Amino acid sequence: MTYVKYILLIIMVFLSGCYDKTELEQQAYVIAIGIGMGEEKNTYNFTYQIANPEVGSSITGSSSDEKPYDLVTVQGTDFLTATATANSFVAKTITLDHTKILAVSEEIARSEDFLRVMQGASRTTEIRRQVNIVVTKEEPRTFIETNQPQLETRPHKYYQLMLGRSTETGIVPQADIHRFFQLTEGDADLFLAMYATTQVSDKNTEGGEDEYVAGEIPKEGGNPTQFMGSAVFKEGKMIDTLTGEETRIALILDNTLDMSDLLVTFQDPVKNEYLISGDFAKKQPTKVKIEYNGDAPAKIDVTVPFQMEILAIPSLIDYTNNKDLREKLKTSIEDELNKSAEALVKKAQEEYGSDPFYWSIYIRNKFWTLQEYRQADWNKKIWPNADVNVKFEMNRIEFGKML
Repeated sequence: MTYVKYILLIIMVFLSGCYDKTELEQQAYVIAIGIGMGEEKNTYNFTYQIANPEVGSSITGSSSDEKPYDLVTVQGTDFLTATATANSFVAKTITLDHTKILAVSEEIARSEDFLRVMQGASRTTEIRRQVNIVVTKEEPRTFIETNQPQLETRPHKYYQLMLGRSTETGIVPQADIHRFFQLTEGDADLFLAMYATTQVSDKNTEGGEDEYVAGEIPKEGGNPTQFMGSAVFKEGKMIDTLTGEETRIALILDNTLDMSDLLVTFQDPVKNEYLISGDFAKKQPTKVKIEYNGDAPAKIDVTVPFQMEILAIPSLIDYTNNKDLREKLKTSIEDELNKSAEALVKKAQEEYGSDPFYWSIYIRNKFWTLQEYRQADWNKKIWPNADVNVKFEMNRIEFGKML
């Protein structure tokens, strides 16, 4: 009998680990968090998009009149206190574990308040470091309310698909909270956040498929939300925006980010009124070589090996069977990429005084101590005065399956 008591006592010890469990139906899952300026000083409007998991499921079917999410906004000074305030009128326990995006108004992003409110995200385990930062032109609540996906009613699935596809095509950067703190605390490179809006710009824009920022894409129908380009952050504060094309170049030159195949267009070198479309692939990492001795300006040589598969030639020029024309097309594509990269590097040196390519990691082995590296000052001394040479090298070109 004594042994049975001991066994029961041991079992009770292991079962005690479930005393603080919360059932799934008792939790309210936040899919998106919006941060806008509050009415009072040092306060912010926190908007929570809470998913309704029953909508779109096999339980309710597609004929349910319920909304796929609930939207609540409270005023607070940080994430945790605002969440606690929201829980005063939301019956279920608000959970931030499944948050996909952190939508921040451009007004806050361009102010000193952004870093103040973001520091709360680094001190709590409730918000995952993989959450993506999205800068919105309008107030985040307006952005979330106006966002009306046509093919996916469930908000968590929409954000997952939209962010995944956008980063694959390179029109927006990978911009999670972890990378923001990593680059901001490093105090050497620029952080690129996703840029999005539901507001259509009055600006009359014409260009290629990626020569826009969010709001400028000419389109009809569909969801009004546009993800295009990036918001540039320096020392925790937004200073500018990059177009989709500039964002793509920045991602290509940065080896710390995953790079997939990109569908791009280039000017036809024979008939300039036409564009040639192709699949850009970077199978090998960008080669970055830095020469630095402290006395003369640093010399940075960057080589980008890539491959191209031509998908469409509207001009009908026979590049496939003519060696000279193939060479001319190859040179034209390389020159166009080199000019785009040169323009972005010039802007980063003259306007930003810092780089969005994370190249500071390649010069750190030139110093013995962290103090020496900080005294050399990548932002103010090394990068703005460096002699940078970027060269795109096409090592393979294909013309699809056409015979």
